[in-house]
Amino acid sequence: MPNSDLNTGFDTEPKTQPNTDLFPPNSLDLKALAFERDDRMLFSDVSVSLKSGDILQVEGPNGCGKTTLLRIITTALSPCEGQLFWQGNNISQFRQDYLQNILFLGHLPGLKQALSPEENLVWWRRLNQSKRELSNSEVLARIGLLGYEDVPCSNLSAGQQRRAALARLLITEAPLWVLDEPFTAIDKQGVCELETLLTEHADNGGMVVLSTHQDLGIPGIKRLSLGKALLRQEPADQKVSGQNLPPSEEGI
Repeated sequence: MPNSDLNTGFDTEPKTQPNTDLFPPNSLDLKALAFERDDRMLFSDVSVSLKSGDILQVEGPNGCGKTTLLRIITTALSPCEGQLFWQGNNISQFRQDYLQNILFLGHLPGLKQALSPEENLVWWRRLNQSKRELSNSEVLARIGLLGYEDVPCSNLSAGQQRRAALARLLITEAPLWVLDEPFTAIDKQGVCELETLLTEHADNGGMVVLSTHQDLGIPGIKRLSLGKALLRQEPADQKVSGQNLPPSEEGI
């Protein structure tokens, strides 16, 4: 048994040898994306090239377009300019196939409040036909909700609800995770443990695009700053660019 406190955090004991064959090689390319809202350009000329094993943090001040960019990646919004490519193919031509490769978690936890964490997990498994071997009880124990399996989500704290939402990361088969502020309401221990989950997913050949104001300590993470149009990566270079535009008062 891994040595972890099941009531307070995820069990994210590092694998001795990560399974890099869990996902086939994938690539995501954003080419010259721009988005306009209320006759105001939120951002423009955003270009990103990602491959299996990459983690991209989208950062910037409130209103600079972080959530908007993530929703464009999920195809929930359409850019006013630019295109997206998955595996070198234009996403607009095979949107449904592309969406089968995505797990999206937004600002809100996306839980049915009248249901318990376990009932939400059962519903999500059936909806997505997940075949991961971890049982619901194992997932909830590892996510730090042992003893709260049957409590209606409406009676859980904000941090516990966030953990219930993040439980999907342990059973999804999607190679691309798109996460909007996933660290919201999570305590310091949870931040470290979630960083480990993201790293392990990348080590297994997955890909992560997330927005957060957290200063993450993940080696090799790529950062796109929309507000300042800056590119940073630790430690290698990365093709990410975006034109510097003032943040809008609407959108995050």
